[in-house]
Amino acid sequence: MQEDYQYMRQAIELASQAAGRTSPNPLVGAVMVKNGQVVGQGYHARAGTPHAEINALAVAGSQARGATLYVTLEPCSHYGRTGPCAKAVIEAGITRAVVAMTDPNPKVKGRGIELMRTAGIEVVEGVMAAEAAKLNEVFIKWIATGMPFGLMKTAMTLDGKIATRTGHSKWITGETSRNSVHTLRDTCDAILVGIGTVLADNPELTTRLPNGGKNPQRIIVDSLARTPLTAKVVNDGLAPTIIAVTSDAPAENIAALRAKGVQVLVVSRGSTGVDLRELFSLLGKREITSVLIEGGAAINAAALAANIVDKVYAFVAPKIIGGKTAPGPVGGIGAETMAETINLEEITISLSGEDVLITAYLEAREVRHVYRTCGRIG
Repeated sequence: MQEDYQYMRQAIELASQAAGRTSPNPLVGAVMVKNGQVVGQGYHARAGTPHAEINALAVAGSQARGATLYVTLEPCSHYGRTGPCAKAVIEAGITRAVVAMTDPNPKVKGRGIELMRTAGIEVVEGVMAAEAAKLNEVFIKWIATGMPFGLMKTAMTLDGKIATRTGHSKWITGETSRNSVHTLRDTCDAILVGIGTVLADNPELTTRLPNGGKNPQRIIVDSLARTPLTAKVVNDGLAPTIIAVTSDAPAENIAALRAKGVQVLVVSRGSTGVDLRELFSLLGKREITSVLIEGGAAINAAALAANIVDKVYAFVAPKIIGGKTAPGPVGGIGAETMAETINLEEITISLSGEDVLITAYLEAREVRHVYRTCGRIG
């Protein structure tokens, strides 16, 4: 049993190498072991390319016959962009399969395991299931609900300010934290801000890491289509830009943005502007599985109210701004009593250079029951 954990941990580490690259597919790693030796290993690198099991089989070759397969997610049983992995595993002569978690995709969901067992393969389930589910929390949320996994990033001072009373905010956090944010962007499908951020900062919303990284799609919440035609997100061509407006937006503004190559989505109006839940549903249909929310106080408040935030990254700098009018990370009306506050769980606290990073999940979100079935929560 100890060996099972050792090799499954290796498979999870392999899978994580493709973070941010496999969407809308999950992250999957596979290791094949025979007579105590690893004879093949691989991971799913990108949607449309061979899955982890196929890559590991290619390395193992004839040594796969009689081997044990360790895989972080149940092998698929259907034809999609590639063929069914469960069938390939059976044909290769694998005699034992250790599977971390069942695939929550309704097209699979136990069928791959059933196919292997019917073929006479010994299947062991649930080894490091919690770790495997956390690795694929983005995929689990999207496949179970059709909605992207929402990550909210904030950067604030020790007294909870995101800017001075004059609006000055560069830079609250240090270089290490800013690099961490670019790593987050690199692993997410999209980044979302409000029109206020675009008008105030004219940001690029791109990933700037030493090795370049992957630019996420850019989503601007702009109910009246006020995004300037000169804005970087409209003109630089560095990543696709989606602007979410409402029917209140002037038709000529929408037409001008579309003429610049911007995708404009007309979304229903919510209580504070664009209906963010409807927007997330539309993004999910476009196979956008994760959205990093990097807006100001207004967009953060709207996102929390719309129940689209699953995880929070809060960078806290050892600085004090002070002042009653200096803004905090979440605006809106706010809670009247402590009973109405939004609670966080699974809290992790770590150093980020001179700053502190608090990572946490929002309590009782709609996808939590799916995590339970996948093994993330006992």
